[in-house]
Amino acid sequence: MTKSKTSTGNFFEDFKVGQEFKHATPRTLTEADAALNIALYGSRFAINSSDEFARALGMPRAPLDDLLVFHVVIGKTVPDISLNAVANLGYAEFRWGVPVYPGDTLSSQSTVLGLRENSNRSSGVVWVRSTGVNQNGEMVLDYVRWVMVHKRDPQAAVAAPVLPKTAAAVAPADLIVPADLKLADYDMAAAGSSDRWDDYQPGERIDHVSGITLEDSDHMFSTRLYQNTARVHFDAFAGKDTRFGRRLAYGGHIISLARALSFNGLANGFRMAAINAGSHVGPTFGGDTIYAWSEILEKAPLTGRDDTGALRVRTIAAKDCPCDSWPGKGADGKYHPAVVLDLDYWLLIPR
Repeated sequence: MTKSKTSTGNFFEDFKVGQEFKHATPRTLTEADAALNIALYGSRFAINSSDEFARALGMPRAPLDDLLVFHVVIGKTVPDISLNAVANLGYAEFRWGVPVYPGDTLSSQSTVLGLRENSNRSSGVVWVRSTGVNQNGEMVLDYVRWVMVHKRDPQAAVAAPVLPKTAAAVAPADLIVPADLKLADYDMAAAGSSDRWDDYQPGERIDHVSGITLEDSDHMFSTRLYQNTARVHFDAFAGKDTRFGRRLAYGGHIISLARALSFNGLANGFRMAAINAGSHVGPTFGGDTIYAWSEILEKAPLTGRDDTGALRVRTIAAKDCPCDSWPGKGADGKYHPAVVLDLDYWLLIPR
């Protein structure tokens, strides 16, 4: 019998705890990627938009958007980890490393941390730790995510569940500040806000006001751009047979939209340093309009830095629901039906 030269991807029963993957297709990023990222999401953060702004802070040029790095590194993992996903569920222990610049080449690898079959026996949850590195082997992104994956055969026997424990949050001492970063000449006018670390207080809520309508062409373009071949996002024909009857928008697309919206209120949050926890609470489809609001959870000074601090931020994104009503979890612990994303993360911001 001739061995098939094509791959249908891994199903839940194919994974083993401790299994390692070195993912295919390293990706060299260019200035075109930076421009396309702005075209897709409308992000306006000055450090990613202006070489002159970045050089004034001691950097060689404008680094690529932190979430662009997120998309590329995760995209590398999809053919091995989540090609047959039902949905991506969450994130933890997520840290950005050295900045990424046009001309850098990124690759990624993953290790399976845990597995749990669902009670319906048709799918299960896979936990992986993935690491993205540049051409010099320097870490650009390291994280844990968990994804629900279809089984090939619902009757297939699987091993006993292994549920990994993840940290509730990334400690401020573990946040990585770019080594060459100096904020003495940070231009508040060019950045678009006069609000610094000292001006934010725990418990403060910020309505980011605007909405962005997600078109099918947008999220399909992003899945192609980031080489994310998960069928649930990529294949409209197969999507007709899912419980939603259509393909889902890529969850990372919603994170980038929420981050872009957050500029109005958090314009000086120049770097996403870590994600403590994140959940894609509900599905998003072409035609939905995304709104976002944020709450300041915590403030942390950074050891050895008197020019920058960290804000722990929780951003909620909702579809077709302006956020002046602060949709989130109710008293019963259930989310408002409009909520699609709940993200807890650390931002670096000038002091």
